[in-house]
Amino acid sequence: MDSWRHIETNKGISLQELSEHGKVMLVFLRHFGCTFCREAMADLNDRRADIENHDTTIVLVHQVGEAYARQILEIYGLDDLHRVSDPNLELYHAFELERGSWRQMFGLRVWLRGFVAGILKGHLVGPEQGDGWQMPGVFMVHRNKIIKRFKHQYASDRPDYVQLAACEIQTS
Repeated sequence: MDSWRHIETNKGISLQELSEHGKVMLVFLRHFGCTFCREAMADLNDRRADIENHDTTIVLVHQVGEAYARQILEIYGLDDLHRVSDPNLELYHAFELERGSWRQMFGLRVWLRGFVAGILKGHLVGPEQGDGWQMPGVFMVHRNKIIKRFKHQYASDRPDYVQLAACEIQTS
């Protein structure tokens, strides 16, 4: 699991270096065409100031090339964030994020939330780029240690990013 520490973001700074200077919120996204991924990006944009006020640097992990990611993230006002392109899902695997089951991706609760997020809130669905079965997750890291995590049980789960950012740093 230590292999992730030396991975650099698009800004040339390693995850280890970022986590030495404060809390890092690693947000593992699904594919950019996913309704819930789009909702997550909108949530992050809406709550960004509150997250960053908790001495937290947001790092997005995605499955596509950097140029395409920048275009999509620009739409959501997140193109200036640190991000990691992980088309081979190596970082997803290092954090033990698994592929979802049919129920986790298409069960009734997912369809109901998909209707709300996709149709009523306008996040819709776009083309799948990457592994559409990959489950997302959020990890709070400080000094190379995971101090809080949110592993989605369903693709439709909606983490409270501000609550995650508010987690206390363990001093020992």
